[in-house]
Amino acid sequence: MTTAVADRTLTAADRCDRCGAQAYVRVVLETSGGELLFCGHHARAVEATLRPLTSEWHDETSRLHEKEAVPAD
Repeated sequence: MTTAVADRTLTAADRCDRCGAQAYVRVVLETSGGELLFCGHHARAVEATLRPLTSEWHDETSRLHEKEAVPAD
């Protein structure tokens, strides 16, 4: 079974399962195929425990440091 949802980019509508902040990390669990979403803070907090149990760790935290383009006047 393929999971197309896991391939999409996270948006502002995707929320952290722990605190409700914007999610930047999607975790797919190996055994159940279940999906968890985390903000950067909570992803770092659970990474050591969860990473061995995952089939995918999709991390978009680099987007936190991107500068938004400012339109020229």
